[in-house]
Amino acid sequence: MLAAAASIVGPRSAERAREATSALIEMFSAAALPSAVDEAFDVGAIPPDGSRRDLFVGAARDAKAEAMLTGLKARDATSVFVRYVQSLGGYPTADAVLAAIAATLAWGPLMRKRISRITAECVPWWTRLFGTLIGASVGAERHEAARFSGIPVDDILQKRSLTDVAYVALLGLEPEAANLFAFQTLVGLLLTNGPGAISAQGAKGAVSADGPETPERVQLNKCLVGFLTHSGFAHGGNGYEGIAFLLDQFRDAGLKDPTDARHGVDLQALAMRYVEEYARYKYPVFKDRPVNYDPREVYVRELFDKRGEYNVFHQYYHALVKALFEAGVSRNVYCVNIDAVIAALLLKMLWQPYRDGAFSERALETAAFTIFLYPRMLGCAAEVDDHINRGRNMDTRTPASQCRFVA
Repeated sequence: MLAAAASIVGPRSAERAREATSALIEMFSAAALPSAVDEAFDVGAIPPDGSRRDLFVGAARDAKAEAMLTGLKARDATSVFVRYVQSLGGYPTADAVLAAIAATLAWGPLMRKRISRITAECVPWWTRLFGTLIGASVGAERHEAARFSGIPVDDILQKRSLTDVAYVALLGLEPEAANLFAFQTLVGLLLTNGPGAISAQGAKGAVSADGPETPERVQLNKCLVGFLTHSGFAHGGNGYEGIAFLLDQFRDAGLKDPTDARHGVDLQALAMRYVEEYARYKYPVFKDRPVNYDPREVYVRELFDKRGEYNVFHQYYHALVKALFEAGVSRNVYCVNIDAVIAALLLKMLWQPYRDGAFSERALETAAFTIFLYPRMLGCAAEVDDHINRGRNMDTRTPASQCRFVA
């Protein structure tokens, strides 16, 4: 479904916004603009160019443009490029406002040569694609003329963060502070799993097929379709397997609040019950290590410990790997892997709605898979951009020697 939506958002859908972004970069580079948010910069100093005016303004009001401008004003956002578009007379178009926002975001990294011009000019297209995929991830009944997933469009434009919107789209619930933090943590964990990920191969393969040596030919929407066709039950769907496992283990435990350390559930007994029938659930084992850890899981556990937040499902996984070893079922203490962390965090957020009957097991399955797709969409966009700038036609390889940590 998401791939079908992405396939429609082709080059023509972002063509005008990309042209406008390119024109803004050219004009303001010539004017030596120091900062995209410099309120003292005189936009009137940009020489008029009648041939380009049609890129930015139209003869009639554009409701989308006006809504975006109102949103920027409500957020006290400043932008030289937005001021320029508004100074031209006539009515700013939605493509022009999108271009102005894109140029504002890209200007600093572009001037510092952290990104290329082709990367900056792709920002409007990426923006459209991200919005399209988040929108397509929810059912038609949650799309209304003035609301999305129950959130008024004005609130989306003027108040909400994208994290808020994605959370509500994913779960259909208003986020509590602790749950929103857990969601942000999941997004950060799932952005990428390193060079060579299957999802990244699909995205980079699409770049390579179009030809990064002629980067303007690369179709970003096709790259996201490649990412989506390379995500599935094994790569992306493991989170639900963890949730299904936890649901089965805790089904009759009488657990009320998974965040309460005094929950009254005997985790050791629960773990030993499963150990006796252990046959089907797999954990990664690192050869010759008596106790094994997934560093990502360790990071998350320590992060939530510092915040004083308890998660019974996460603790259960640790009790389980210890019980498997003590019962002689495993010759090592298995690691609690990242799929278990995904399951534990997501089920903690949804345990109460699930117990109340507001969230079905099928809905949990969809949420567990979509929580993988949201951040990996962003991670694959980075892979695509990297390959557009550094790749070769018909080649998707990135030598390990060229990979480095930059954040």
